[in-house]
Amino acid sequence: MNEIKPFRIDIPQTDLDDLRERLRRTRWARALPGGWDRGVPVDYLRELAEYWAEKFDWRAQEARLNAFPQFTTEIDGQTIHFLHARSPEPHAVPLIITHSWPNSVVELLNVIGPLSDPRAHGLDPDLAFHVVAPSLPGFAFSPFPEPADERPWSVERVAGTWATLMARLGYERYGAQGNDAGALVTQQLAALDAEHVVGAVITGGLGIPKGEPGELDGFSEDELATLAELTAWTTGGSGYGPYLAARPQTLAYGFADSPVAQLAYLVERFKEFDGWQQAVELDRDLVLANASLYWLTGTGGSSSWTYYEGAAGMPIDQDVVPSGATHGGPEVFRRIAARKNDLRYWGDAHSPSHMVAMAVPESLVAGVRAFFRALA
Repeated sequence: MNEIKPFRIDIPQTDLDDLRERLRRTRWARALPGGWDRGVPVDYLRELAEYWAEKFDWRAQEARLNAFPQFTTEIDGQTIHFLHARSPEPHAVPLIITHSWPNSVVELLNVIGPLSDPRAHGLDPDLAFHVVAPSLPGFAFSPFPEPADERPWSVERVAGTWATLMARLGYERYGAQGNDAGALVTQQLAALDAEHVVGAVITGGLGIPKGEPGELDGFSEDELATLAELTAWTTGGSGYGPYLAARPQTLAYGFADSPVAQLAYLVERFKEFDGWQQAVELDRDLVLANASLYWLTGTGGSSSWTYYEGAAGMPIDQDVVPSGATHGGPEVFRRIAARKNDLRYWGDAHSPSHMVAMAVPESLVAGVRAFFRALA
């Protein structure tokens, strides 16, 4: 049960051929009036799907993933897949990094190298990391068993799984980093395994008001207005969250049967998280590598557990382990976060996308390194 097995991605060619055939035979919906406010525009999605079918090179992305050592192990009845890039530097710090939803370890492809081997990427080798990057349960190569485990996959349960994984790898002291769903897991892991976690740094989410009594005491009217404007997006949007929390199985049929349905859903989430207006377009090959991973592993439905298990929301506050944010946002957020966290680093660097590791990997790497330097 404690065995760690080498793993290598090798998608059968028949699966890739089937994907292309399905894409070519898509029955396209008619375009409704309006633009992104009605959903993903047909012209936009059709062009992206055509690129996916005719020009996208899965084998190239597969090779990028396979360039990092990969393994699987079973914890609490669940197969856990993870990348494990050990640093060549002798004093490297173990670091577990958790990807976002609806994403995968694909989003981390441009940050694992600089974090684990900074010397090879022109960075100071005095600070390096042994990077452990697991696939969240129900995602990609960490599929739910059949029949599925009826116990909820809460953020707390994932955090406990990560603590077991790091202990199994022999890491007695380690850091943690995450974005989006990964940020929730990271702060929970720090609270759960404070004896072993040296620091927890997330991209953002600390300091966003949770509606707790006295939370906004001491802020001026102008600051309160700024907070209201910045957090308004959490109560709007397309309404995908309540639906996923109530009826994820219904959406899962479309994800499992139509790659275009899966792609449309993923693209809409990326756009919506960025307020529909991205300052930069994410690398389409990374976007499609992520969509391919969801499709080829059939995990579009199971990956939505963060909503139907009630785990979606904001990272918890905890002051037992030093914490920080690489892209924390305005000063008002920092002030709120500092009240309930042992805040050691606050990066206000702007990311043009919620998918920070995909949009500005250099900025994320710099923030992670700055946080751990602040702990020295």
